[in-house]
Amino acid sequence: MSAAGAAANEPLVTRETVRRFVAAIRSFATSEVRGRAAVLFASLMVFLIALNALNVLNSYVGRDFVTAIEQRDHARFVREALRYIGVFAVSTVVTVVYRYSEERIGLLWRDWLTARLVHAYLADRTYRRLADAEGLTNPDQRISEDVRYFVTTTLSLALLLLNATLTVVAFSGVLWTISRTLFVVGLLYAVAGSLLTVVLGRRLIRLNYEQSDREADFRAALLHIREHADRVALLHREQELETRLRDRLRSLVGNMRRIINVNRNVGFFTTGYNYMIQIIPALIVAPLFIRGEVEFGVVTQSAMAFTHLLGAFSLIVTQFPTISSYAAVLTRLNALTVGIRFGRATPRTIETIEDQRIAYEGLTLRVPGAGRVLVERLSLSLPRGTRLVVSSRDAMARGALMRATAGVWEEGEGRVLRPSLERLAFVPERPYVPAGTLREVMSGSARMSASDADIHAILASLDAEAIIAHADGLDVERDWARLLSLREQALLSVAHLALVRPHFAFVDNLGRTLGPEQFAMVLRMFTRCEITYVAMGGMDVTAPCDLVLELADDGRWHVRPGREDV
Repeated sequence: MSAAGAAANEPLVTRETVRRFVAAIRSFATSEVRGRAAVLFASLMVFLIALNALNVLNSYVGRDFVTAIEQRDHARFVREALRYIGVFAVSTVVTVVYRYSEERIGLLWRDWLTARLVHAYLADRTYRRLADAEGLTNPDQRISEDVRYFVTTTLSLALLLLNATLTVVAFSGVLWTISRTLFVVGLLYAVAGSLLTVVLGRRLIRLNYEQSDREADFRAALLHIREHADRVALLHREQELETRLRDRLRSLVGNMRRIINVNRNVGFFTTGYNYMIQIIPALIVAPLFIRGEVEFGVVTQSAMAFTHLLGAFSLIVTQFPTISSYAAVLTRLNALTVGIRFGRATPRTIETIEDQRIAYEGLTLRVPGAGRVLVERLSLSLPRGTRLVVSSRDAMARGALMRATAGVWEEGEGRVLRPSLERLAFVPERPYVPAGTLREVMSGSARMSASDADIHAILASLDAEAIIAHADGLDVERDWARLLSLREQALLSVAHLALVRPHFAFVDNLGRTLGPEQFAMVLRMFTRCEITYVAMGGMDVTAPCDLVLELADDGRWHVRPGREDV
């Protein structure tokens, strides 16, 4: 069953929901940032206790203040008014510092949890497997938006539960001394209200879960247009894309309409429920005042105590929209963490072994899902310094061999021996140049210190100094995929290799992108930098090499000596 299907049948609060809630708090409490978290949480508890104490004190001060008005006692009125103002002033300071501490611990938690998920998402190329996983949509939104909502809401609900417990302890005694009947009525009223709210609004979990995905799908469709604006305009595909956007918008709006309808039904009940809270204490305590059994201030004190106590007992009623959204977010994040664990634990039939050379032992590669053989039982050893040309009419076969070497092709069997990825480099037919400054792009993940002179010299040797002018300098952040042509992106990728100097470099169809003369210039640079290259292309690929690997359409292969004077 998909995650969405599970969410559809999941009640509001299940044992699994509570387990996830507790596990989330425990994992943060035992993390490497637990020291700072403990200090912030301890301060939160101090301020929470102080707030409840001030609320109780406020109920008594308010009682005496109203009684002084009712008795027309001016001196007592002034004295109680000053006490009232003093309690408000202290409560203001405590409330603000309490909120500040809550936001600080929430930010610490979000930073820790997001960094942990990002690491797991990127580790061992898990993101690539999740892209093909069924039922696990929009992992990017789950890591960003869902984590933010999860952290703030978990913290908020945890503090609400603690506050509710303290409120029950603090105000039960106050209400019990005023009227035992009022205490029992409040308890029964809260239980009945919570049960009816759950019955009326339980559909919100599934609807909120689906709404998150539909919002993300609509946003992704808009992002697709922005990223492919030139090609969309060239091919005149606006009408088709508008239809797609309207379909997604219609789905989004339809689901939101259902959420609004459920909220309307819940709102009828919860609004009436909250209005009744204001009158129930007066209905029970006012007769006591009329009979002269209590002062008038007790009526207002009972209303305040009843409101606080019922608020503590009625968390499901007052926080139902939050709890329903939270349950959906918990389900989404749990699906993400399960997907990450499953993706990293998926058994691989192609074994990768670290070695100083590149070698393939009985390597067979197939088309995913189709079973068609791309490369059949390839056995080839390529020591460092042995240049190779791979020629094939089948671009998928070439790409599969390159990706199997990188460890990202999983359909097939056999063994791949290669150096660590830090000593390997790959330039696909459509190069990838991440956004950043020119200096960062040139240095790459090696984080080496690239001097201005080194960068200028390398780009000049490739006749690519114009890239510096396009970038307005070496330290201006740019979106290179939008700023540079495909040829310039390829040259920038090559310049990066010349700076970091990997042991082996795979380049796919680079001659077609750069042209014969510049391609030859790149290969000479690789030779000067002692980079052993594997040049891949169609049957017409030409490059100085020691060996040529020819891949046939049926997966068969043939190795022959290369030529130096191509």
